[in-house]
Amino acid sequence: MSKIVSIHSFRGGTGKSNTTANLAAIVARYGYRVGMVDTDIQSPGIHVLFGFTEERMHYSLNDYLWGRCLIEEAAYDVSSVLKETNNKKGSLYLIPSSIKARDITKVLREGFDFGLLNDGFQELIDKLNLDYLFIDTHPGLNEETLLSITISDILVLILRPDRQDFQGTAVTVEVARKLEVPKMLLVVNKALPILDFEALQQQVEKTYNTKVAGILPHSEDMMELASTDLFCLRFPNHPFSKVMDNVAKQIIG
Repeated sequence: MSKIVSIHSFRGGTGKSNTTANLAAIVARYGYRVGMVDTDIQSPGIHVLFGFTEERMHYSLNDYLWGRCLIEEAAYDVSSVLKETNNKKGSLYLIPSSIKARDITKVLREGFDFGLLNDGFQELIDKLNLDYLFIDTHPGLNEETLLSITISDILVLILRPDRQDFQGTAVTVEVARKLEVPKMLLVVNKALPILDFEALQQQVEKTYNTKVAGILPHSEDMMELASTDLFCLRFPNHPFSKVMDNVAKQIIG
């Protein structure tokens, strides 16, 4: 049975796209067929981690939403990133959003058909025979995000140990509960190493009455890589990568 996994944060800057890409790649490395869709159409970013430029994108999610192509024509096989890992014959596909200024302004001005986007998710799962479809959502709560949460089998909420993130995440958790999402996981990112991680986990779990799947330490090594590669594949034994691997196992489990 295929599963839809939405990766969401209430505020921007939480490392959502990096987390989505790394989690999807780790799950694929375990031998699953995995797709990633960048639905943050207003400010796309996940493509950067796979070396995509404007010239390399023949079709994007935007083209599908505007009737220019089939959804599978906007899917790019990026399984090559798995070749130097202990990949158990998994596959990884990316459906990027357009990075052309005119396409972004068109979305902001005209919007798009949310029902068509939902249809596209199901078509992707069928056409590419996916085990998991990861959705990189737009921060905050809007119509597109609510759709993603509604159809999700698993919702991964990313927050920083920051009061603004805590308040915004509380709203999202409440909405997700009302929408009866089957499984919800919290991931705390950019936690300073001086913090007591065990106490932080207890605080967050008590605040939201939801399981904390992992606490990711703020990593200078991750910052140094500057989104030029998938950190968890490049440095699988790094403490950051081990936490991410444990989160991926909870998604699979």
